[in-house]
Amino acid sequence: MPLLSRTAARRTLLAALGAGVLSTQWPSAEAADATGLAAPAKKDLAMRLVSSAENSSLDWKAQYTYIEDIGDGRGYTAGIIGFCSGTSDMLALVELYTERVSGNPLVSYLPALRAVDGTDSLAGLSGFPAAWRKAAKTSAFRKAQRDERDRVYFDPAVARAKKDGLGTLGQFVYYDAMVMHGPGTDSLSFGGIRARARKNADTPTDGGGETAYLNAFLNARVWAMKQEAAHSDVSRVETAQRVFLKAGNLDLDTPLTWQVYGDSYEID
Repeated sequence: MPLLSRTAARRTLLAALGAGVLSTQWPSAEAADATGLAAPAKKDLAMRLVSSAENSSLDWKAQYTYIEDIGDGRGYTAGIIGFCSGTSDMLALVELYTERVSGNPLVSYLPALRAVDGTDSLAGLSGFPAAWRKAAKTSAFRKAQRDERDRVYFDPAVARAKKDGLGTLGQFVYYDAMVMHGPGTDSLSFGGIRARARKNADTPTDGGGETAYLNAFLNARVWAMKQEAAHSDVSRVETAQRVFLKAGNLDLDTPLTWQVYGDSYEID
């Protein structure tokens, strides 16, 4: 099964990170005040919402040990944000972990991870799931997962959304799209989805209405999802994020009620 668009998207971003040019493409959220989705309670809420779609559970902190091949062409998917062996971010995570903890349970798999990067192959990784689960019991590997989540997905998404004039819901909409589609610029990645949306509506920064723009962005995302068999179920948008938007809940305030893939969830 060929890799889907998130592979190229993630590799593009990781290359930019390595070259030190990230800030020219994605403004950092680190220097911003912890407002909107970056506020601790909202960030935890965002993780619970993503976990409902990624893991069919609101308990995102239980996902550090998660790992399986879900058959989407990206090899193993694992951890709190779905790091993939075929899309470079899992490799980057294990490299970071190894920089911090040299004798970790995953270090011996680095050659195999480098070999399968960009493919759906699991060659050389037969013992990797057990090693992942062992590593995920340590605070060091859990912190590495959180740090990579922030560096590659959360901070860029929130910063881009704030620059576009979006509130907390819009910041989450960007974050969830970046997690699923990757932060690249092709038509099926976050950058391409945003570009498609901007052809139909202006961002608030450009003078448009926030609700109109977010509807255009969600429409563009639904289009992108339907191009990939693994994402053809668009309930993650239509019976979750679109529900919040229709309710006018631009601040993503609780209580929240939504459905994903036929399962119902509620946060008081």
